[in-house]
Amino acid sequence: MPITKADIKFIKQLHQKKYRKQYGVFIVEGWKSILDFIKADYLPQTIFATKQPENVSVPFKIEPVTAKQLKQISALKHPKDALAVFKIRSKASLPSSGLILALDDLQDPGNLGTIIRTADWFGVRQIVCSENTVDCYNPKVVQATMGALANISVIYTNLEAFLKQINLPVYGTFLKGENIYQSNLAVDAVIVIGNEGNGIKPEIAALTSHRLHIPKAPGALAESLNASVATAIVLSEFFRKNG
Repeated sequence: MPITKADIKFIKQLHQKKYRKQYGVFIVEGWKSILDFIKADYLPQTIFATKQPENVSVPFKIEPVTAKQLKQISALKHPKDALAVFKIRSKASLPSSGLILALDDLQDPGNLGTIIRTADWFGVRQIVCSENTVDCYNPKVVQATMGALANISVIYTNLEAFLKQINLPVYGTFLKGENIYQSNLAVDAVIVIGNEGNGIKPEIAALTSHRLHIPKAPGALAESLNASVATAIVLSEFFRKNG
């Protein structure tokens, strides 16, 4: 059945958080990412595509669309070959062990997407976000994860309350602290990453048990690191020492 005006209106609504929350679904674009979500047992409600994926059999109905129609529903400036609507999974329980990322009010979709992708690379399976952190189902976030969101549990909660009850060391990244390259890093721990412009809020910083600092080269003029870059460095060092 060809795509309808109602389909187009519905999918364009899903570009906004309130409608994703209302309907309990989100969009994924591009066959590679769509297949990653299917492989992770996410259930697609609808798949629209200009072509079939190469060398892969998809066990779900695919609705054919033209490139012009795909552009109408896409959140991308340059749409890919397919768009799928997936059901959002039920909220998982808060983690209590393992290596956990905690994100304190991150706002940039690209940063969150890159952090999720980086976490997947280093084997982190649990990310706890403050309630004001950008929605992980934002199309820009989903796109930036390159399918990695399918492998990660992302939970939104009161971050301060979570850190107060967790029985693990809590590491935070700060402009002043212990040199991360000279620090002992626990296998099971929480790593807090702060907001892009303001860093970690004082009430969250007060709950950290270890303040980590990524030293810069002598003479370097940059005042700080991008949040996703800092996350990659920190996770790499945890992995190097404990992996």
